[in-house]
Amino acid sequence: MPTFFISSPLEQFEIVTILPLTLFGLNISLTNSSLFLGISLIICIFWLILSFYKVTLIPSNWQLVQESFYSLTSNIVKDNLGSKGEIYFPFVLTLHSLLLFCNLVGMVPYSFTVTSHIIFTFTLALSIFIGINIIGVRTHGFKFFSLFLPKGVPLVIMPLLVTIEIVSYIIKVFTLSIRLFANMTSGHTLLKIIAGFSWTMLKAGGLLAFFHIVPLALLLILIGLELGIAALQAYVFTLLTCIYLNDVLDMH
Repeated sequence: MPTFFISSPLEQFEIVTILPLTLFGLNISLTNSSLFLGISLIICIFWLILSFYKVTLIPSNWQLVQESFYSLTSNIVKDNLGSKGEIYFPFVLTLHSLLLFCNLVGMVPYSFTVTSHIIFTFTLALSIFIGINIIGVRTHGFKFFSLFLPKGVPLVIMPLLVTIEIVSYIIKVFTLSIRLFANMTSGHTLLKIIAGFSWTMLKAGGLLAFFHIVPLALLLILIGLELGIAALQAYVFTLLTCIYLNDVLDMH
């Protein structure tokens, strides 16, 4: 009976060194992760540049997609930050675009999903969290720290309440990063498992080869669903960033 080698579904998340480089003892090697992050960034910049190319009063299909994306991001800022959020719109638009293309590039066969690694999503979330707190301190000064101590709290439970508030505030970094990482990892793993199952049935021959169209059809449906999740997770990450920023600006 023939045997078939099926690679692990988690193999697609392995970081591979493409060009080994060191600088002052630091490893700055080019990996598949950094390569596809660069590709996503280039596509993102190219996408934004195209926004200013041949703009017409009656938009073409391409221009309509760009304007819809711009309007979607603009509504996120308006609904959550109001007029005070206009200064942060370039950052929010860049963040939304970069995450979207990182997720979509990862859907291309034999590519690499940058957002499927917790080190990337956590570093991004932590950088945003630090930036938001700097904005809060510059805006409110030392009054910013009153965020962790609601008014009218009895002195007896004050230490406990402050500890709970600080922990719940810091946990935002983990929820923001883990949500994106978990959704992208689980989705791609499921696609790989079903694709491997369909391929195994096809290679087995006979009646199983005929019925491989069942998991194959399911795979095509899940690919469409995963594309939607890729766009949705970029939207959710951007939305939560705006919500956390608004909490700091309004001291909620």
